[in-house]
Amino acid sequence: MKLKLHWQILIGMGMGLLYGIVAAINHWGAFTSDWIAPWGKIFINLLKLIAIPLVLGSLVAGVASLSDLKKLSRIGGKTIAIYITTTIISVTIGLVVVNLFQPGENIPGDMRDQLQHTYQTDVQSKAQTAAQVKQRGPLQPLVDMVPSNIFGSASSNRNMLQVVFFAIFLGIGIIQVKSDASRTFLSFFEGLNDVVIKLVDMIMIMAPLGVFALIADTINVIAKDNIHQVADLLGALGFYAVVVLLGLFLQMAGVYPLILKLFTKMKIKDFFKGIAPAQLLAFSTSSSGATLPVTMERAEKNLGVSEEVSSFVLPLGATINMDGTALYQAVATVFIAQTLGMNLDLGAQLTIILTAVLASIGTAAVPGAGIIMLVIILEAVNVPSAGIALILGVDRILDMCRTVTNVTGDATVAVTVAATENQLGAVSFED
Repeated sequence: MKLKLHWQILIGMGMGLLYGIVAAINHWGAFTSDWIAPWGKIFINLLKLIAIPLVLGSLVAGVASLSDLKKLSRIGGKTIAIYITTTIISVTIGLVVVNLFQPGENIPGDMRDQLQHTYQTDVQSKAQTAAQVKQRGPLQPLVDMVPSNIFGSASSNRNMLQVVFFAIFLGIGIIQVKSDASRTFLSFFEGLNDVVIKLVDMIMIMAPLGVFALIADTINVIAKDNIHQVADLLGALGFYAVVVLLGLFLQMAGVYPLILKLFTKMKIKDFFKGIAPAQLLAFSTSSSGATLPVTMERAEKNLGVSEEVSSFVLPLGATINMDGTALYQAVATVFIAQTLGMNLDLGAQLTIILTAVLASIGTAAVPGAGIIMLVIILEAVNVPSAGIALILGVDRILDMCRTVTNVTGDATVAVTVAATENQLGAVSFED
């Protein structure tokens, strides 16, 4: 009997964790980097390879299938409104838990100095990137969203928002043109979408091996051939990590089920069972963009979301909906301020909410992008950006967890919008 995909991925994660610990104890770091980690990179590259064709094909076909602009504006308005609302809630949850538990009060001074020294190089590179972003004008995000060359935009997954804009724009154009020629043109994108979905099935055959390699490499990067390094980091930053995880848990176990309960008839356990493969992949890759093909496939096959809704809501969500990232940024900002002995008043924390929500919309759906936006938030409330050195040691682990929240939020909104549009079918758990 063939194991279902989520069990295969779980086994791959477990084996990767076990191998990573054994490798750290036996100093197999070089071997892991040379012979194990590349398989994880190949797996992520395959997922990234089809991300832009998938977004382009699914969004153009999805927008054009709506057949009229009123329907498009209705579904689009619902989608964006729910995404922004859940992000505001997530940031608020982050601020509540970090102020309640105050993890920054528990970092010893010598450990703080050691962390800042260890990650000083990384801090400088992140700060330089953030400085370039910060110099932009208030409307620059809108300028950046509109591409001047779609082929140039499609050359990098970091330009996904530009691809999304073009796809929606092109889909609207197809709606406006009623002819056989436009129908033929649309058929190309529909065929592209079908082919890419089939490629997803092929790539997922490699998922257990890819997940094994990704988890093993993560342990290798953190441990650096010294398993005590992991213990020291968790000892110093464990409480901070627990607070972040608590916030993410409250978002996933409280906010999303409540939304599903209010707007849909789907059972909560059916939702989480249906989306589990995408969650596990999100945890392994730390990229909601790379996970997008699987999220779309599981939403349609397992959760009964119509292709019309899925092809619009999920690509948009992978680009602008970063609930987990926004929550983490709120916790991290206040944690760093607490560690440095700074008090953030109500005005500063309201600034965090506003900045985190806006930053989450523009954050690329790739590993580590959230840390750059964190620098901008720190500067917005006058907390030294060098403070990110305090959290970089556990950022990779938390990045994996917050990506799960991002993907779960995308799926929640897709199910909700489908239900309100009477386009939510029966739940199925076939792989």
